[in-house]
Amino acid sequence: MTRRHLMTLATIAVGTVMLAGCTTTLRGNPVSVFANPFSVAGMPAVDGPTGLRDDARPPSREVANTDGGRIDELAGSAVSDIEEFWAAHYGETFDGDFTPVDGLMSWDSTDYDDDAYFCGDGVLGLVNAGYCLDENTLGWDRGDLLPQLRDANGDMAVTMVLAHEYGHSVAHQAGLLTQQTPTLVGEQQADCLAGVYMRSVAEGKSSRFTLSTGDGLNNLLAAMIAFRDPLLTESDGESGEDEHGSAFERVSAFQFGFTDGAAVCEAIDLEEIKQRRGDLPVLLPDDSTGELAVTRQSVTSIVDAMNVAFAPADPPRLSFQDAPCPDARSGGPVSYCPASNTITVDLPVLQELGAQSVDDSGVLTGDNTAYSVVVSRFMQAVQRERGGVALGDAKAALRTACLTGVATVKMTDSITTPDGDTIQLTAGDVDEAISGILVNGMAASDVNGDSVPSGFSRIDAFRVGVLGDQDRCFARFD
Repeated sequence: MTRRHLMTLATIAVGTVMLAGCTTTLRGNPVSVFANPFSVAGMPAVDGPTGLRDDARPPSREVANTDGGRIDELAGSAVSDIEEFWAAHYGETFDGDFTPVDGLMSWDSTDYDDDAYFCGDGVLGLVNAGYCLDENTLGWDRGDLLPQLRDANGDMAVTMVLAHEYGHSVAHQAGLLTQQTPTLVGEQQADCLAGVYMRSVAEGKSSRFTLSTGDGLNNLLAAMIAFRDPLLTESDGESGEDEHGSAFERVSAFQFGFTDGAAVCEAIDLEEIKQRRGDLPVLLPDDSTGELAVTRQSVTSIVDAMNVAFAPADPPRLSFQDAPCPDARSGGPVSYCPASNTITVDLPVLQELGAQSVDDSGVLTGDNTAYSVVVSRFMQAVQRERGGVALGDAKAALRTACLTGVATVKMTDSITTPDGDTIQLTAGDVDEAISGILVNGMAASDVNGDSVPSGFSRIDAFRVGVLGDQDRCFARFD
């Protein structure tokens, strides 16, 4: 027997993703391509039309086993558009000419009468999309997967999935993907190449699709978070097999391609991924759920751990009683008042924020969705003590996200508080943080609770901190 090489999106959790949060988005005038907090990779961050154009040209490829319905029409349009993009731009980065895949196929994973085969396997129950390396074909489930993605995140979520799968074909043609390429590398290369194509759509260069850099791109990132690997324990026999990457890793790869183009996708290999992952935990201890109940004691321990990690000369005071603040608006689950150097916590609201998400939801929430907001307010106290920076503007919001990333990495090593509690990051915590940063923006807001409109920029700022240090955050968002 031989093992067929099927590159798939991986099992995903999809659900209706609401990207309206509790923070207020800041508005302002651009200052420069690199320092403008209101931009996305050099483009203005704006809401607008996203999806299949009303005047889109029809698909240029035939789809085998199609039912001729709306989903296959959308998927066929996406593949045609992706192929036209790579036909025009492949040679800018890679040697040779672009060659389209040999065939496209659709199936209904819920239809017992659909006796079709894709990449050698029956399609019943195959809730996925994939690129078959052995046959150079691309296929998708029109019965369950693509309709769910479209309902949850719109037309462009379907287009992104197919851009990812086509990314495997592009990587194979470019010599980046072989039968020996680790799954982890191949998947993040494809995420990156999908980002390259999506940048072109966002720039208005697609004849079939539009993508706004505000809510449209935010919804794509929400879908990327849903594509994360499931959490496994250290003794799980499946750990390390068919690994695609955490939400943090996959969103990062997509952003690399969107921001820097196809050349950066060539640099994604095991060494690069390991360097980017650093000491961030991937597997849960066998005796741990990774969730720490949000209580008065646990919040106190988090703040105490931050005091140990950063040793401020004037540690902020922690309060669970709301009080007026003369130089910042209070409110939300956690707020910081510079005048009194006080972090104020509304515990019931914070507990609601940190409730663990249900398994079938596309939005990931958990304890660190809440604790990352607490940490972000501590990092506002760090900014106050350092001085020389504003705390109530858009750059402060992104600087806070960046410093929250720095603090998150500090917790990869266990921190013992003066009371003898131990605080340490567990697998899944970083994904919970970036989900919160995307959906509600609280850990990426200024002292007034205001954030920038682009979830892309908020996550990018957080990653700068995860991969850097305090000085880098202050220099980047000065």
